[in-house]
Amino acid sequence: MKIAILGAGESGVGAALLAQAKGLEVFVSDMGQIKEKYKAKLATAAIPFEEGTHNFDRILAADQIIKSPGIPDKAPIIQEAIQKDIPVISEIEFAGRYTDAKFICITGTNGKTTTTLLTYHLLKNAGLNVGLAGNIGDSLAEKVIDNEYDYYVVELSSFQLDNMYQFKAHIAVLLNITPDHLDRYGYSMEKYAASKLRIAQNMTGADFFVLNADDENIQKAFKSEVFGGTTIPFSLQKAEGAKVYFEGDAIKVEEKFYEGIIDTSKSGLIGKHNQYNTMAAVTIAKLMGIGDEQVEQALETFENAEHRLQQVGVAKEVTYINDSKATNVEAVWYALEGIKQPIIWIAGGVDKGNDYSTLAELAREKVKVLICLGKDNEKLKQAFGRIVPIIAETTSIEYAVRLSRSLATPGDVVLLSPACASFDLFNNYEHRGQRFKEAVEKIVLKR
Repeated sequence: MKIAILGAGESGVGAALLAQAKGLEVFVSDMGQIKEKYKAKLATAAIPFEEGTHNFDRILAADQIIKSPGIPDKAPIIQEAIQKDIPVISEIEFAGRYTDAKFICITGTNGKTTTTLLTYHLLKNAGLNVGLAGNIGDSLAEKVIDNEYDYYVVELSSFQLDNMYQFKAHIAVLLNITPDHLDRYGYSMEKYAASKLRIAQNMTGADFFVLNADDENIQKAFKSEVFGGTTIPFSLQKAEGAKVYFEGDAIKVEEKFYEGIIDTSKSGLIGKHNQYNTMAAVTIAKLMGIGDEQVEQALETFENAEHRLQQVGVAKEVTYINDSKATNVEAVWYALEGIKQPIIWIAGGVDKGNDYSTLAELAREKVKVLICLGKDNEKLKQAFGRIVPIIAETTSIEYAVRLSRSLATPGDVVLLSPACASFDLFNNYEHRGQRFKEAVEKIVLKR
């Protein structure tokens, strides 16, 4: 069989290596420039590839095309493949054909990385033979070559789900559906929601769909009457039919497979959005038969991905939190809502048309100082000038941290949660978060 692979990033190169390992004839094509580390992998494996162009004749001579998630269906090469009835699939679909391992798959507009990492941590901590792959950064196809795991925890974006057909999750999680990437779906929420719900396709009675009962878009789009698996709704609002919900600091589960309470009071995750993420991950852990004490211990030791409400230090009873990933107002709302102590808030950058009005009440209640970190801070100053007692501005993250330290009193939280893109002063949100961490370590922790 001839396989053409479009896109030579993590997923494309992983698929190419798996295809070659299974004795298939492989050709890789990327319209852009291929990163050196991926070129090296292809060259070492003697897999033919091209970059900066698509050789249509060679690609369309394939029996099957595997496309990277970032390539839209409207791309000319995909349209020609469809006209010629050449199957176009995703790397995840391809990888699923070559393993008997069970898949635990997680999607949602927000929170999927945290939930995926937490789920993996809970399962691995309990001694399960589990791998981690998907949108989180590792190619599932490349991991399947050695096929050494019994289970895979896989983060899936809507783009990956779009070209999955026969793939089946044993446990699927849908955290939420909010408007995102709508340009790929004809600006239709219905089409976007349908893409997300593909995570539950092909399920049988022995499989489980863990879904957010509080999310209106999920409830509107999900058709339970045509679903083949077992649904487990979770809810913070104790929605009708919910099987998993919070009581104080504990998660209560009421299901056939388990009835009990899991204490989450020692978890370091902050905010309501992380309560949803934790309910989903704990539900998976209980479905996998992990004991209550093991779950509670793992919740306490979990460290989230960097730049997501990440505690980076405590000095003189002041806590410093790096939430550089919060590049929009909604993400900042969750941060402000989840922190109970007085806040010195560092925000700003490249405004993305933000409406800050939704943050007004939280800022009035919790924020004692706003430090605007950006080249143009007028919109932030106008939005919070009459709400926050002290407002300062700077283009130096070191100065922002130094000022925060001088204004903080024991019990305060210094929070970097920008609500803006980073490109005026930094390369990306990771660079901004790393610089914040370095400033805290240098200015605060080493004094």
